[in-house]
Amino acid sequence: MSEKKLQMLLESTVIVLAIWLVNQMADRFNTQLDLTEEKRYTISNAVRELLGSLEEEIFFEVYLEGELPSNFKRFQKAIAEMLDQFASESGDLISYKFIDPSQATNALARSQFYQSLMIKGVEPTNLSYRNASGDRLEKLIFPGAIVSKGTQEVPANLLKGSSATGPEGQLNQAIEGLEYQLARAILQLEGLSMKKIGYINGHGVLDSLSITGFRNTVLSKYDLVNVSLERKGELSGYDALVLAKPSGAFSERDKYLMDQYLMRGGNILFFLDALSLPNLDSIFGEGTIAIPRELNLTDMLFRYGIRINQNYVLDVNSGKLPVVTGNIGDQPQIQLITWPFLPVLTRFSKHPSVRNLDAILGQFISEVDTVKASGIKKTPLITTSQYTKVVGSPVRVSFNDLRNKLRPEKFTDGPKTIGYLLEGRFTSLYANRIIPKGFDNANFVDRGVPGKVIVVGDGDIVRNEIDPKSGEALGLGVEPFTGTTYANEDFLLNVLAYLVDDSGLIEARSRKVKIRPLDRVKVQSERTKWQFINLVTPVVLILLPGLARWYWRRKKFAP
Repeated sequence: MSEKKLQMLLESTVIVLAIWLVNQMADRFNTQLDLTEEKRYTISNAVRELLGSLEEEIFFEVYLEGELPSNFKRFQKAIAEMLDQFASESGDLISYKFIDPSQATNALARSQFYQSLMIKGVEPTNLSYRNASGDRLEKLIFPGAIVSKGTQEVPANLLKGSSATGPEGQLNQAIEGLEYQLARAILQLEGLSMKKIGYINGHGVLDSLSITGFRNTVLSKYDLVNVSLERKGELSGYDALVLAKPSGAFSERDKYLMDQYLMRGGNILFFLDALSLPNLDSIFGEGTIAIPRELNLTDMLFRYGIRINQNYVLDVNSGKLPVVTGNIGDQPQIQLITWPFLPVLTRFSKHPSVRNLDAILGQFISEVDTVKASGIKKTPLITTSQYTKVVGSPVRVSFNDLRNKLRPEKFTDGPKTIGYLLEGRFTSLYANRIIPKGFDNANFVDRGVPGKVIVVGDGDIVRNEIDPKSGEALGLGVEPFTGTTYANEDFLLNVLAYLVDDSGLIEARSRKVKIRPLDRVKVQSERTKWQFINLVTPVVLILLPGLARWYWRRKKFAP
C-alpha cells in the first residue's frame, strides 16, 4: 500500500472514530442550548424536580395522530418535544406513543373506542378544516392523553386555552400550557397532589345538588371534606377552605375560627354574593329587588385588604335566557335572549392561576375593590369586558326592563374586577379586639405567617345548573339551555392548585410562546420562487465545493 493511500485510510478512520465519539458523548450527556427568546425548551425548576424524583416508568398514550391540519401538526410536534424533554430530565422514565383514535377498521369499533376515551376523561373536539386539495373536512379528534403507571392511569386534556382568541390563538395557548398539563398528570399519578380541601357547611351555603359539579371536580384532584364551624374548636389539617355562596350571617365565633386558620398559614377561597334576590323566578314578571346580603364578613375581609361592593355589574358580553316569545297553535315559541346579568368573563390577568383561561360564566356578579392592608400583595384575577353597567343597591331585576333595551352605548362603566388574590402576612381581625368567648388568649395569633386568600364577587361561579328535563345536576360550567360548557371547572382547579401547591408547579403556566405567523398573501404570491430556491440551493451548495476542488487541482497540476 502506498504512503498516500495509507494516509487517506488513517484520516478516514480518525474522522469515523471522531464522529462515533461525538455521538457517544451526546447520548451520554444529553444537553441542549435553548436559544429561543421565550426559553421555549427550558423546563421549569419545579417540573425538573418532579421528574428527577420519579422511580417508576410513566407512559403517555397520546391520541393525536393521523391526518391533521398543519396547525394541529404543530401542536402534535410540540407535545412530542415536551415529552422528549421530560424523558431526558427523568432519566428515560418517561415514554410515549401517538395513536390515531379513528384507525379502527369499522364504524362500530371506532365508536366504542371513542366512548371508552370519553369515559376515561379524554375530551373530544370536533375539528373542521380544509385538506391540501381544498376540500372541507370534519373530524372528531381527542387532543389529550392517558397517562399510566402500572395499573394506574389518569387523563390529561391538552387543548387548554381561550376560544375567544380564535383557533390559532387557542392552539398557541395550549402549547404554552403543555408543560403544566403534562406535569400535573404525573403529579396526580404519583399521588403527591392529594391535598385536603375543606368545604364550609352551614350558613345557607349551596345545597348538595347545586355543588355536585363542584364536588366531582375537586374530588378528581383532592380530598374533599365537609367542615362544620359550629362543631370545631380549631380549624387545622386543611390545605385550603372553600366558602361557596353563603346566605346566612356568620357569628364572631365562626369568623374567629377562619381568621385564626388564616393566621396559621391557611388558605381560603371565598365565593360570595353581595346582594340577595328574594325570588329569582319573579324576574320574568314584574321583577324583583336585590337587596344587600348581610353575611357579617365585611369587617374581616376589609382587614385583609378587600371589599365586595353592594352592586351588580351588567355586561354586554353575556349569556342568554330562554324566553317564550309567542305561540304557534298550542306550542310555545322559545327564543334565547341575551341577559346582561349573566356575564361571560373572558378577561384574565397574567397570573399563572388564570392565564390563558377560557371563558367562564357568572351570574349576578359584584365588583370587588381593594383597601389598604399593610404587607399584603393584591393581584386582580378576573375582569369584565369594557362594556359594563354598574347598578348600585337596591337593584331592580326585571327581564322585561332589558330584553328590548340592551343598548351597548349605555354600558360605559368600563372593565370591573370581580376576583382578587391576596397574599402575605395578614393581620387578624381580632388584633386589639376582645376575642370571642370560649377561646384561650394564649393561643391567639395577631399577625400570621404567610397565607393566601382569593375573593370572588359571585357565588354562582361554583354552582352547577340543573337539567330542566331530567332534574339531574349538570357539570360545573355547563349552560343548561344551549349545552355550552364554560371553563368554570378549570378556573376552580387552577385557583385551588395555586393555593395548595407547595412545589410551585403552577408557575409552569407562566410559559409564553410567541406566535410568529407567516404572511399568507406573500407566501401564496412567492410560492414558486421559494420552491425553486429550496430545490436548487442544496444542489448548488453540494456542487460548489466539488467544482472548486476540480478547478484548484486542474490549475495546480496543469502542464
